[in-house]
Amino acid sequence: MNKIEINRYWGRVIDTLNDALLIISKEGRILAANRSFEEMTGYTAQEITGQSCRLLKCDACEKAIKDDGQGWCTLFEQPRSDIRKCRCEIVKKDGTAMLALKNASVLYDEDGSIMGAVETLTDISELDRLDKRVAFLSRQLDETDGYCGIIGRSTQMQKVFGIIEKAARSDAPVIILGESGTGKELVARAIHDRGFRSQGAYVQVNCAALNASLLESELFGHVKGSFTGAFRDRKGRFESADGGDLFLDEIGDIPLSVQIKLLRALETKQFERVGDDRPVAVDVRIITATNKDLHALIAQGAFRQDLYFRINVIPIHLPPLRERREDIPLLVETFMRRLSARTGKPIHGIQKEALDTFMVYPFPGNIRELKSALQYAFTIAEKGPLNVSHLPPQMIAPRSPAIHAAAPRKQPMRDERQELIEALQATQGNQTRAAQLLGINRVTVWNRMRKYGVDLKREIKTNG
Repeated sequence: MNKIEINRYWGRVIDTLNDALLIISKEGRILAANRSFEEMTGYTAQEITGQSCRLLKCDACEKAIKDDGQGWCTLFEQPRSDIRKCRCEIVKKDGTAMLALKNASVLYDEDGSIMGAVETLTDISELDRLDKRVAFLSRQLDETDGYCGIIGRSTQMQKVFGIIEKAARSDAPVIILGESGTGKELVARAIHDRGFRSQGAYVQVNCAALNASLLESELFGHVKGSFTGAFRDRKGRFESADGGDLFLDEIGDIPLSVQIKLLRALETKQFERVGDDRPVAVDVRIITATNKDLHALIAQGAFRQDLYFRINVIPIHLPPLRERREDIPLLVETFMRRLSARTGKPIHGIQKEALDTFMVYPFPGNIRELKSALQYAFTIAEKGPLNVSHLPPQMIAPRSPAIHAAAPRKQPMRDERQELIEALQATQGNQTRAAQLLGINRVTVWNRMRKYGVDLKREIKTNG
């Protein structure tokens, strides 16, 4: 194959590139352009050949032009290995702007002398539009009610949001695990709203609120006369959720007798109403939630292992609030905004000491307790920012753990002081960590240090 044929092949290869390609002389004249360049800019290769590369009015190039009277580009002053990559804006033939990703590299001959440059342009206008859309949605997320009403920016919650998105696109059973007050109901609702069953029904049942017979009737319905008080046929929650999602909250409290029938319904997608032997077929996706340890219940014989395997297809673990404390300021801000709008009280902001109290408090009731604490504060406060005096008593002065609860404390003052000193020594004087060890907040640690005359420097030095 001779050079003419090789050059012909190279020309065809260059024309198949999706990116626009330009070859530029060392004097800044366009020597060649490929077909993608023509489609992207509206210029033909013929009309642009010999023209100055400044014709495209690239804003990145304008910044790279030397202001020394010679008017040439600093690209040719780059080291040989350098490839200039930048995001830029060029002007097309019709005068409209186009965002592009540019790669520019200097070409050298065998002697190392500059021959010119090669540039590629990738049209990123659509990517830029999507970036702006994502930024807009992110601002909306920050300014309103978070992800489907779930507030959180922490890494743990971002992972939860990702799993919710994947679970929503699936038809497999989902189980939501987490302590009381972590937002399991919100997650269940988000899975429904984000999924392809969102046009169908969303039905919720609290399995802990009913005894075995009532729960069975609630789930599967009953026929007239099947038991005392069954004066008419009644459709159960499974039938009501046909084509949608059925959320069974507190699944760990469901009686064993109902577990058997639930397992059969999940496996066969049909069931019988109480007092009837005719099967009813349904198309329902099951979402369950519990704050209990199902493995422990299985070991105790209180929960069927085969039912656990059936519902535990996509598990979602919700972290307790104490494990994502970085979300507390955002939660406080969000709930305060809602309470301010609801109550109409001129309460704005929260003092640092009060927010610090929120940050160190263990929140055994999680987000539900945080909301209740703010509702209490809004009831007590009248105006201005919230302060420590507006917070619930258990947050201001929570009890220390009863380390020696079995034995009566004859000298409570001395014991409380000694516990405080030991906690401060164990944490090298870190009052926040000492508060966590004692189960109290940092403000209480500081108050007790003043009350008992604890000199931090002296106690730590004594310990050393």
